[in-house]
Amino acid sequence: MASTPGILTDWPWTPLGSFKYAILAPGVIHSIYQYVVKDETERDFSYLIFFPFLLWRVIHNQIWISVSRYRTAKGKARIVDKGLEFDQVDRERNWDDQILLNGILFYIVSNALAKASNLPLWRTDGVVITFLLHAGPVEFLYYWFHRALHHHYLYSRYHSHHHSSIVTEPITSVIHPFAEELVYFILFGIPLMTTVLNGTVSVATYVVYISYIDFMNNMGHCNFEFIPNRLFTLFPPLKFLIYTPSFHSLHHTQFRTNYSLFMPFYDYIYGTFDKSSDALHQKSLKREEESADVVHLTHLTTPESIYHLRLGFATLASRPHTSTWYLWLLSPITMGSMLLTWIYGRTFVAERNQFGDLKMQTWAIPKYKFQYLLQWETQSTNNLIEEAITKADQKGCKVLTLGLLNQGEELNKNGGIYVQRNPKLRVRVVDGSSLAVGIVLNSIPKFGTQILLTGKFTKVAFALYHSLSKRGIQIAVLHQQHYKQLKKASDSANFDATPLLSTGSSQKIWLVGDGVRDEEQLKAPKGTIFIPFSQFPPKIVRKDCFYHYTPAMKAPPSIENVHSCENWLPRRVMSAWRVAGAVHAMEGWTEHECGDAMFDVEHVWQASLRHGFQPLKMPSTTTNGSLCNL
Repeated sequence: MASTPGILTDWPWTPLGSFKYAILAPGVIHSIYQYVVKDETERDFSYLIFFPFLLWRVIHNQIWISVSRYRTAKGKARIVDKGLEFDQVDRERNWDDQILLNGILFYIVSNALAKASNLPLWRTDGVVITFLLHAGPVEFLYYWFHRALHHHYLYSRYHSHHHSSIVTEPITSVIHPFAEELVYFILFGIPLMTTVLNGTVSVATYVVYISYIDFMNNMGHCNFEFIPNRLFTLFPPLKFLIYTPSFHSLHHTQFRTNYSLFMPFYDYIYGTFDKSSDALHQKSLKREEESADVVHLTHLTTPESIYHLRLGFATLASRPHTSTWYLWLLSPITMGSMLLTWIYGRTFVAERNQFGDLKMQTWAIPKYKFQYLLQWETQSTNNLIEEAITKADQKGCKVLTLGLLNQGEELNKNGGIYVQRNPKLRVRVVDGSSLAVGIVLNSIPKFGTQILLTGKFTKVAFALYHSLSKRGIQIAVLHQQHYKQLKKASDSANFDATPLLSTGSSQKIWLVGDGVRDEEQLKAPKGTIFIPFSQFPPKIVRKDCFYHYTPAMKAPPSIENVHSCENWLPRRVMSAWRVAGAVHAMEGWTEHECGDAMFDVEHVWQASLRHGFQPLKMPSTTTNGSLCNL
C-alpha cells in the first residue's frame, strides 16, 4: 500500500479474494459459445485463443519468478545482495491482477469494435507499426509520466507502493495501485488501438507485443544480470535501445535516475542516466557463484511440494504446507516433474540466507519421501547425499546439516557412513540430534512427571529416554518391543533406569516419533499433549488433544532473506536440524555430529539461545481443537 493511498488504489475485485478469477467467466463462456454455435465461416478464432493467451502470461511470469529465485540463491551475477522478506511477498501476491484487467479490456474492445474481431493470425505491417509506436510515443510518454510519479504528491499516493520493493523480483514490475496500472494500459494501448483503427491488427500483433512487455518487465526486475557486455561493444547504439536488469535495479536503489521504460534513450537526452550503470553492469556479470558457510541438505516431501518450494509458487512458499485443492488441477505437471526428477535429478540450491557474516544455503535433493522408503532406491539416494557433501567440502563449506530423511538409521546410520568413507572431510557433517533433544526437553510442561514414549525409536528417542530418566521422570511405553529396546539400551550403558509398560491412558504427555498409529493416539486421555521428536509431524487424529510442532526454533530477526516457510513450520521458524548447522558454525565446533556421536544437550541448547534462536510455544487451537499457527 502507498504511504498515503490515493483514489482508485485498490483493485475493484479485491473483496473477491481467491474467487476473483470468476470475473473472466462471462468472456470465457461467451467466446466458447460463439465458437460452438456459429458455422465455420463465422467463427472468430482470434477471440477464442485470447484466454489461453492469458494463461500463457501467467506461465511466462511464473517461469521468470522461479528462474530469478534460483539464480539469486546461487549468487552468480546477482545485482543487489539484500534479502526479501514476508511483507514483500504478501504485498506482491496480487501480481496477476493486471492479467485479469487485460482480459476484461480485451473482451470489451473486441465486442465494442468490429475491427477488433475476426483478426488474421499475422500481419507484418501491423507488427512493425506497433513497435515503431512503442519506440516513439509510448517510451516518451512513459518517461515523463514516470518522472511525474516521483513527484511527492503522486509518489506518496501511488508509486511508493511499487518502490517499497528495494530488492526486486520479476513480478515487482506489475505491482502498482489500480489507477496507476490503468494509465499504463492506456499507454500500451496506443500501438494496439492504432493498428485496430487502421486495419493492420492481427493476433500476432497483440500476442507478440504483450509478451514483449512481459519479458522486458520481468527482465528489468529479476535481480540478476545476463545480458553480455560484448553485445554493446559490437553494437554501441544498442545501449540506447535496450535496458539491462542492472540498469533498472539502480532506479530502485537510487530512485531519481534511470526512469526509462525499456529504452534508456530518454535518460541520456534529459540527463537522468545513472553514471554507475555501466560499472554495475560489468560488476554484476563478473560475480561468481556464491559459496556457503553452512548448507542444510533437505529433500522434496510430497509430489506437490515442488509448488511450496521457494522456487515454486511464491504465495504457497510463504505459508506452511497445507493441502491445497486447486493443485489437483496441476496433476499432469506434478506427475511429469516427479518422473523427470526420478529419471534425471540433481541436487539444487533452493534458498540462501545471511546470518551476520555467516552465509547459509539450503540444498534440495530431488527425491520424495516415499522414495526414501524404497529399498531399491537406497543406493542412488546415498549417492546423491554423498555427492552433495563432497561438493560442499570442495566449495569450502564449514558445516553441512542433514535434514528430514537424509539422516536415516537404515539409510546411512545417521550420516555416519559418509564420514567413514571420506575421512579427510573438512566440512563438518551434523545431524542436529543434540539440539532436537534439547528442544523436545524444553517443550515438555513442568508438570510432567510421567511421559509416554512411542513411535519409531531413533537416536533422538534413546537420548530423550536417558535425559528424562536422569531428571527422575518415569518413561512409559505402549509395546513390549519398545520396553525391551529401552531396557537393553540402559543395560548396555550401565544406566540405572527401567521403563514402564503402560496402556497410555494415564500419561497426558506423549513424545511421538515417526510411525505412530491412529489406534495408538486413540488410547491417549483427553487433553494429551503430543510432542513429536521426529522429522515429520504426526497425523492429527484427536481434536480434543494438543499437537506441538516438530523440533524447531524461531529464527532471530538478524537472519536475512527469510521469506518462505520450511515445510509445515510457521513463518521465520527453522527446524532443529537447520538451526544446529548455524550454531555449529557460529560456535566454531570442529567435530562431526553424526552416526552415534552426540553433543552435550544443554550446551547446544544454551548456544542456540545465545545466538538469538528462541523456543516455540505450543500452537494455539480453535474451539474444535484443530491447530492454528501462531
